[in-house]
Amino acid sequence: MKIHEYQAKELLRKFDVPTPRGVMTQNADEAEKIARDLGTGVVVVKAQIHAGGRGKGGGVKLAKSPEEAKALANAMLGMQLVTHQTGPEGKEVQRVLIEEGLPIKKELYIGVVIDRASECPVVMASSEGGVEIEEVASRSPEKILKAFIDPAVGLAPYQARALAFGIGLNGKEALACASFLTKLYKAFVASDASLAEINPLVVTEDGRVIALDAKINFDDNALYRHPDFTGMRDVSEEEPLEVEASKHNLNYIKLDGEVGCMVNGAGLAMATMDLVKLAGSMPANFLDVGGTASVERVAAAFRILMSDKNVKAVLINIFGGIVRCDRVAGGVIEAMKQVDVDVPVVIRLRGTNSVEARKLLEESDFPFIVAEGLAEAAEKVVAAMKA
Repeated sequence: MKIHEYQAKELLRKFDVPTPRGVMTQNADEAEKIARDLGTGVVVVKAQIHAGGRGKGGGVKLAKSPEEAKALANAMLGMQLVTHQTGPEGKEVQRVLIEEGLPIKKELYIGVVIDRASECPVVMASSEGGVEIEEVASRSPEKILKAFIDPAVGLAPYQARALAFGIGLNGKEALACASFLTKLYKAFVASDASLAEINPLVVTEDGRVIALDAKINFDDNALYRHPDFTGMRDVSEEEPLEVEASKHNLNYIKLDGEVGCMVNGAGLAMATMDLVKLAGSMPANFLDVGGTASVERVAAAFRILMSDKNVKAVLINIFGGIVRCDRVAGGVIEAMKQVDVDVPVVIRLRGTNSVEARKLLEESDFPFIVAEGLAEAAEKVVAAMKA
């Protein structure tokens, strides 16, 4: 689950992580009052959307007076902000963060993520702040320092100091950065985050180390431990079909293709998508219906697929290991009675009772196209779509 910058900073403050003073608003008149109350010569007006690159897209502006802050907020609110992460359609700005301006001396990068290969959290630091970390990794990988953390021990003081010195800090600045890293790591662990990124982390002219920007993503699987986090979710920032899928516990991600895929198991779903592409088309989605593939889940999946106007055919690929194929076939037939599916449907069911499943499909009142092999199924769905 993603949250906005202003929410991330509110969370970080609970762990004494230094952040600029600022207030979120959805009103331009209120933006003027906030700027005046902050009492700094310069304030920053920052669009709040779930995407990076806001500055380049015109979503981060400096205001030298409360009146200018109001004008900038008025211009940003309601605009479609386009960045390299939003795609050409952009995202509507519904909130802005009014924040104090700071005398910046240096811009750095700090991030905490889970490293799947080493099976532990890793803290990354770079002297190249204010730049996308992927760009730094491509251009100057040696400038990204990493510390792998033993979860049972936590971020050790020597690791925090080594990172601080490694990105060019000395004296009080290095100690302040080490303290910052320790607090950020505690916030990361306590909130069950999957990502905590500070870009840029700034050193001010008076030696303070502050999170000028903040991005935090939570691990969805741990949200049951944080019921207070659910109120931080902004569904207006998410793909509507993905929001609908989450209501039915379906793992769904919308893509740009035209073949709707309904599969059980993430690995099989990825293989199915690959073969659709090899067959000459593109998948319209990633959709994992899970191990049960009940009538209710299959019907919900069909409704979501049919809500995507780009879908011109559906490929159902189910492996019956725990779940029996004949039950899946029955579920698909019942779901088709509930949902208006007006595109070709290709089905491949392999595993337990697959012969019985094929008989059910062939004897049904629906014109299913049945396939045996996965490559065959991909070829049939593309051919049916183009027929």
